[in-house]
Amino acid sequence: MRSDMIKKGFERTPHRSLLKACGLTDADMDKPFIGVCNSYIDIIPGHVHLQEFGRIVKEEIRKAGGVPFEFNTIGVDDGIVMGHEGMRYSLPSREIIADSLETVVRAHHFDALICIPNCDKIVPGMLMGAVRCDLPTVFVSGGPMEAGKLSDGTSIDLVTAFEAVGQYKLGKITDIRLKEIEDKACPTCGSCSGMFTANSMNCLMEALGVALSENGTILATSPRRRDLVRHAAQRIVALALAGGPTMKQMVDFDAIDNAFILDMAMGGSTNTVLHTLAIAREAGIEYPLERLNELSQQVAYLAKISPALSTVHIEDVGRAGGIAAIMHEVHKRNPNVMHLDKPTVSGETLREIVEKAEVKDDTIIRRADNPVSATGGLRVLFGNLAPEGSIIKAGAVAASMRKFSGPARIYDSMESASERILAGEVQAGEVVVIRYEGPKGGPGMPEQLAPTANIMGMGLGESVALITDGRFSGATRGACIGHVSPEAAEGGPIGLLRDGDIIEIDIDAGTLNVKLSDAELATRRESWQPLEKPLSSPWLRRYRKLVTNASKGAVLES
Repeated sequence: MRSDMIKKGFERTPHRSLLKACGLTDADMDKPFIGVCNSYIDIIPGHVHLQEFGRIVKEEIRKAGGVPFEFNTIGVDDGIVMGHEGMRYSLPSREIIADSLETVVRAHHFDALICIPNCDKIVPGMLMGAVRCDLPTVFVSGGPMEAGKLSDGTSIDLVTAFEAVGQYKLGKITDIRLKEIEDKACPTCGSCSGMFTANSMNCLMEALGVALSENGTILATSPRRRDLVRHAAQRIVALALAGGPTMKQMVDFDAIDNAFILDMAMGGSTNTVLHTLAIAREAGIEYPLERLNELSQQVAYLAKISPALSTVHIEDVGRAGGIAAIMHEVHKRNPNVMHLDKPTVSGETLREIVEKAEVKDDTIIRRADNPVSATGGLRVLFGNLAPEGSIIKAGAVAASMRKFSGPARIYDSMESASERILAGEVQAGEVVVIRYEGPKGGPGMPEQLAPTANIMGMGLGESVALITDGRFSGATRGACIGHVSPEAAEGGPIGLLRDGDIIEIDIDAGTLNVKLSDAELATRRESWQPLEKPLSSPWLRRYRKLVTNASKGAVLES
């Protein structure tokens, strides 16, 4: 066992002495040492209940013949830090989480690892660190929260609360309605109830094979979630004793393909592209962005979930058959697209899981012959405004906005854009451009949910588009294009735009262009000066120097 490095031989007498001070016995020295990476934190609703899950995991590991060692990561709640400078710390927290997991696991020579994440950056951060460590690893998430319910029976979620701000500003809703939305949008613990980033990543782990079936859909409040946690703990001991498979044996090109195929079928958050590319880079996999468009043409959009459809939430997907049922219909429609002979941490192949799954409600998960659309829910756009690509959640765009052009209205920060949108400055037919909010420019590539929700709340969702070198919350809907690369801070074309430039968007053609000649863009580049925001944070200054752009996963250069 790897852990023999810290517990075997006379030379390790002091090491065993320290381990015994932690409560270990001589008998424990012959058992596998298993890291329990928990992300419990009080300020994130998806994580407030994870102390309990850690206790369950440790009890089950001991019963199964392993020795558990729990440690924690940091976490940032994207909803709470949205719309102010705190959001600049969100994406950088992913790197801290990956580095801290690697530090604890490699320093102490654990034999295996079980990870308990749930929200946004915590899931990909743990995945990146676990791939580096390359041990047998099982992921089990905290589970989604229940959808909210208003007194009139309307289903709501976090995006309802964000969009209510714009509605209230216009006088469309009363103080009483606004307060009711605030009180009921997030009714329980768990990751926010739509197909936002956290739930998208928790579902993708099923396709990657690193989590058990239903990891993405069983509610945080359900007794079945506790059963899943117990099963995951039992599986990690079995994998530790068997010696694998390890993370790099699990996460290869085909597994990344499977993750993106599921992403296309369920219309996941655009952030999944950023994170999955980063995970692929950790695994040493070259995965071109163009591959996503190839998959989009082969995979139908089968499940329209909030924010694309406000009446459907993750709990509904679970009731309708879960993620395995979506993959079942993907396979039925195109038997050659998924790589179903990949192993999973359950001990079954993905094929065994997918073939026995079934759709229980085809109003939630569409049948293979009746998709929402024949192409996938995500799309990569290229063009003279995004030479290295940009991302849109195509499944959440109104049909009338799939091809759109209009004059640019430019803002050099998220805060100024939000303020001016609420002030009524943005007009129908325009393209809002928010730049200098990429990984370097933000820094930290802050999510733009506040301005996009304000656009929707003020009734401009089907007449205004938005592009940014920043990123979006998974709760964003509408003609919102993010991850524009190269970003403004590195001299990308988005930094050369001026108010009134005509921007042309064609989602079905996969293009994003500004109606300017190459000569005009070159002339503007000669006089371009970067806008560098002052930073008091040493950490964010280091991050800005080292981070790559979104097309490379916003990973740090080594």
